[in-house]
Amino acid sequence: MIHARKVSIWTGGYEIVENGRRIATWERSLWTAGGTVEVGGRRYTVRANLLGGTSTMVEIGGARVGTAHTVGHKDWTIEADGATYHFRRALAWRHEEQLHDRGRRLGAVRRTSIWRDDASANLPGLPRTVEVFALVLVLTTWEWDAAATG
Repeated sequence: MIHARKVSIWTGGYEIVENGRRIATWERSLWTAGGTVEVGGRRYTVRANLLGGTSTMVEIGGARVGTAHTVGHKDWTIEADGATYHFRRALAWRHEEQLHDRGRRLGAVRRTSIWRDDASANLPGLPRTVEVFALVLVLTTWEWDAAATG
C-alpha cells in the first residue's frame, strides 16, 4: 500500500511513501492540467485533457507509460503495457475509486482523512509507475471537484 501526503497547503505537491520510505513525488502544475512525478529516480510528465477526460503519463524524453480515459467519470480506465485497468468511483461522498476486474473489486484509492487531502492506494497487480499514475489522477480529480464546488 502506498500513501500520498500533501507537502504543503500552498502547493500541489505530494510525497508518496510506502512503509515510511519515499518512493515518489508529485508536483501539480499551477498553469496546466497535469504536472510532473518522479518515481524511482525517473521523471514523468502527466498531462490531462480536461474536456475529454484523457490523461497521459510520459517519461521525460522517453516513451508513454500509460493513458487514462474518461477520468473523473464514474467508470474510467488506464491502458499501460498492453493491459487495461478498470476503475469505478464508489459513492462520491466517500472519496474512493475502486480497481475492478470482471466485476470483482481488487483494490482502491481512498482519502485517509476528511481534514486533509492525503490518500492511500492499494492496487495489487499494477506496475509501480501505473499505481502512482492512478493515485495522482485521483488526487487531481478530487482537487478539480473541490474547486468546482467552491
